[in-house]
Amino acid sequence: MRKKIIAGNWKMNYTLTEADNFVNEIKDRINTDELDVVLCPNNICLERVSDLIDGTNIKLGAQNVHYEEKGAYTGETSANMLLSVNAKYCIIGHSERRQYFAETDEMVNKKAKKLLEKNITPIICVGETLEQRESGILFEHISSQIKNALDGISSDSVKNNIVIAYEPIWAIGTGKTASSMQAEEMCKYIRDEIRKLYDDKVAECVKIQYGGSVKPSNASEILNMEDIDGALVGGASLTNDFVAIVNYE
Repeated sequence: MRKKIIAGNWKMNYTLTEADNFVNEIKDRINTDELDVVLCPNNICLERVSDLIDGTNIKLGAQNVHYEEKGAYTGETSANMLLSVNAKYCIIGHSERRQYFAETDEMVNKKAKKLLEKNITPIICVGETLEQRESGILFEHISSQIKNALDGISSDSVKNNIVIAYEPIWAIGTGKTASSMQAEEMCKYIRDEIRKLYDDKVAECVKIQYGGSVKPSNASEILNMEDIDGALVGGASLTNDFVAIVNYE
């Protein structure tokens, strides 16, 4: 039985004071051992949030990482820096990184390898645009993203230390949501692609999240689908809705 994982991606939101107030408001209301809960604040807030969740069962995640160990990469953050604040997860390949910052499949692959080297779990995002979905190339596109992201990564790493997040780009921040059946169809497809690349054991162990306007009203239906192992939550992770999503039934 795969343990569910719900991660909150704060994106470019919250100052230190706002992060203090929010985490103190929710942390004692997230006490379940039934699933893994991850908060992914902006870089400025990483250390503060790490301190605030110390002693709870909430884990810290980052929103990005550079694939080099260190160097002249102005504005970037290394995996060792993430380790220094006790980050356990890191989102890579988010559609916003791909769209606005020209992040490629090759870069995602390099970042995944660097994170695995440092024992930080990559949350690898894949997803299609509305145009790709309507033109019928969504499966081909997702397959390519998965193959490229996992190139050269061992079966043990995929089985035990990687999370895949399926995010239909047309449902991010739009208020639109893939139906539970659409989300399940794609997450099952991703699992089958992993099966082809590796084997049945890896496919049955890898965790696949859904991300795209997840909210309390649809969380239960989505998260109870057979091949959906959690959620990557955007806007709702900035409000008390996040607690309601974590406490879905």
